[in-house]
Amino acid sequence: MSTLLADGLDNPKGLSFGPDGSLYVAEAGTGGDGACIPSPSGQDSLRYGTSGAVAKIENGTVKRVLTGLPSLAFADGTGAAGPHDIQFDTNGKPYVLMGLAAAPALRDTTLGETDLGKIVTADFSTNSWTSLADIANYELSNNFELSRGEVVSNPLCFYVDGDKFIVVDAGANDLLSVNIDGGDVKIISAIPKQTLTNPIFPYSDSENFDRGHVPPPSAYRDTPPSELVIQSVPTSVVKGPDGAYYVSEFTGFPFPEGGAKIYRIGSDNQLTVYADGFTQLIDLAFDAEGNLYALQHANQSGWKGRLDGSLIKIATDGTRTTLICGNGLESPAALTIGPDGAFYLINRGGCPGIGQVLRIEKTKLMPEPTSAEGLTFGAVGVN
Repeated sequence: MSTLLADGLDNPKGLSFGPDGSLYVAEAGTGGDGACIPSPSGQDSLRYGTSGAVAKIENGTVKRVLTGLPSLAFADGTGAAGPHDIQFDTNGKPYVLMGLAAAPALRDTTLGETDLGKIVTADFSTNSWTSLADIANYELSNNFELSRGEVVSNPLCFYVDGDKFIVVDAGANDLLSVNIDGGDVKIISAIPKQTLTNPIFPYSDSENFDRGHVPPPSAYRDTPPSELVIQSVPTSVVKGPDGAYYVSEFTGFPFPEGGAKIYRIGSDNQLTVYADGFTQLIDLAFDAEGNLYALQHANQSGWKGRLDGSLIKIATDGTRTTLICGNGLESPAALTIGPDGAFYLINRGGCPGIGQVLRIEKTKLMPEPTSAEGLTFGAVGVN
């Protein structure tokens, strides 16, 4: 059984339970009418504003408890970067990871004073926040060779591991470590690019599903190259019961079906492939029994314009089971397992004004093809 907990969210990206038992959601916002900077995808300019927010879901109500956070988006509110994730430390202190999805140099020279590309600590009682660490500036200063061109930084997901943040940068394609006081930013591992042989490209009349990820139609080719190097685009990190970090991969354009991997990074910082054969992974979560759950943002290459996503269970013995496939799961963006053992997912995560949060009882899910249930139920809109 599934329940729609929240609706009407603006580009929700990450979610986490707080010490009070409430569920908190990071909304990337819809940009604004401020300064513009180019999009790395080659699409229209990204417009700056302060429409980012954090929403709290408690006892059937949804309320924004932190507003005015910086946001970048296209004029129609799509392709947003802003508050991407929210986590709490062992003392219950909240932290928000701010995305950027653009060149850090342009942030500093064009947007002025902004916390995009940083980790901030939040105070919900005063609707205020304080910058702790500048992830985008670290990438600009240290990671030019890894990027092999213009530096792009887009902190997307982070994990609180004791006295450290473990941060995924989906723009620079790496995993970083940051002290919880904001100091000692350093790289743990670069996530490798991959080479496609005879890649499948969209045709010039294909649907453009997400301008934040897909190049303009002028980049499409009716005769694709025989070989193509693409970005990894890591999207999330979790710590496994073995103490290693597990990182999901979205893959870059043209998003090869079956081309996404889950990487394992052990205490020696050596990166290995834990599992592969996925498509556009967006988040991971372990349950108390050590099973890993992988969330697919889309089951087919994004340029096909089909929004169906999937939730896949990877058992401790490696067995895979698809628990949800489509049937209302559209462009999911994040996953967490609640204290009650249920799944909590962000649905329609890349959409302004129609983002959702779903609760799905694990015990009600059965393997495909009999497990799929419609996911549309009454919900409370955000205030």
